[in-house]
Amino acid sequence: MGERIDEEISFRRLEVLLAFMEGGSLGKAAELLDVSTVSVHRALHSLEKGMRCKLFDHQGRQLIPTDAARALASTAREVLTAMSVGIRTAREVAGYSSSVLRLGSLYSLTLGTVPAIIAELKARGTELEVDLTLGSNTELIERLTQGTLDAALLAVPELGAEFQSIQLFEDEIYFAAPAGSRYADLESIDLQTCSHEPFVSLDEGFATYHGFHHAFHLAGATPTVIMTVGDVFSLTSLVSGGVGYTLLPGRVRGLLNDKVRFIPLSDRFRMKQKIGLIFSSIRERDPTLLKLGVACRAIARARSRNQTGS
Repeated sequence: MGERIDEEISFRRLEVLLAFMEGGSLGKAAELLDVSTVSVHRALHSLEKGMRCKLFDHQGRQLIPTDAARALASTAREVLTAMSVGIRTAREVAGYSSSVLRLGSLYSLTLGTVPAIIAELKARGTELEVDLTLGSNTELIERLTQGTLDAALLAVPELGAEFQSIQLFEDEIYFAAPAGSRYADLESIDLQTCSHEPFVSLDEGFATYHGFHHAFHLAGATPTVIMTVGDVFSLTSLVSGGVGYTLLPGRVRGLLNDKVRFIPLSDRFRMKQKIGLIFSSIRERDPTLLKLGVACRAIARARSRNQTGS
């Protein structure tokens, strides 16, 4: 290991030195950096202290760089250039400001939300290639934590400080029954009256799975689940085939709508999911995620206007 560098010698102070050498005065350096003259003078003084050698001669109020200052500036220019390349490379490896957006989504959101966001990105001239990963809430949050996804569209859970979210919409949860069943023409469903029926469900880890069991907990009943599946499309097909009943979010009402009825839950069992985009807080300034955030907010506003109008 080489000689340790004094903590007074920082990248920022080397940038100040280069600005001073380029501008030729404290005032010009301050203009280039958009800071005060006092800040420039303090930075140069700290740099000289850390170097433990004279970098400037004083002629009245003027600072005259020494040969030592010129030698340091030459090396600083190389170091800062190399560091800029290193930062850019590290960000590319981490997916920061990448041309590829690694987006996670619930299966159910591929019906309308994901295509709408991609269309909005293209309409805004954002040239991003979207690499889409589908999974449950739990799987997507794990991938975000591991850094293998840039952002995810899901049912927003309680978030700690490590994540941020942008809400897109709230989605109602319905009782799903085959067309022609005894429940198909009801205006609402009291889960206590149907808890004895056979049910099908999503696997554990999906937000709808937890909502399903919470609703029956409120009803004071334990549903008989005869089958679980890993995606909402298979689940809807099982309902249409008469295998069992389930609870489904309203966003999938377009699936098999001639074979499956979506019936509102009675007031005390009503549930809504908050659907949104979540991403790591440390990447809130990532240009790629800023573009995605703008698109998501535009989709949310358009949806809100449509709901208000209807």
